[in-house]
Amino acid sequence: MSISEIVLIGIALSMDAFAVCIASSMVYTNMTGLRKLSMPILFGLFQGIMPILGFFLGSLFASFIEKWSGPISLLILGIIGINMIRESRGEAENLDARFDFKAMLPLAVATSIDALAVGVSLAANSANIWQSAPIIAVTTFVLSLIALFVGTKAGEKLGDKAEILGGIILIIIGIKSLF
Repeated sequence: MSISEIVLIGIALSMDAFAVCIASSMVYTNMTGLRKLSMPILFGLFQGIMPILGFFLGSLFASFIEKWSGPISLLILGIIGINMIRESRGEAENLDARFDFKAMLPLAVATSIDALAVGVSLAANSANIWQSAPIIAVTTFVLSLIALFVGTKAGEKLGDKAEILGGIILIIIGIKSLF
């Protein structure tokens, strides 16, 4: 598998993380720079680890991964999205404090479950996982970084409605993962 093919796989895999970064930074506009940077790092890390897990566990759990990755993503993203919409009626000053590592971790897992399935495919194609995983991770990191900038600018324009829109986006991403 060529590097350009792996980059394209990385771009495709990072689209969920890209959308989540836009939605999250749109809602949580006052996050510190370090907290914002932790999103692309965490998303890139998980997008890099999951193909490795899928590569080595693929033969054992391939059918389970392919069958349940969509519903699991829907469940995690749906719960987080519904919670964001519900909390949009809360006080704005506590909003950014709620978005910490414990909130980011399920998002990183949910957006990288499809990378687990890709790891199975990489094993089936005898791809070099030690070359592929870092490329996927860096691609996700870079695109997530761009998404943070886009989301922050959109959040400044949307104001209070950003949290509702962010929740809706997460729910839509979850539903899309079923197909």
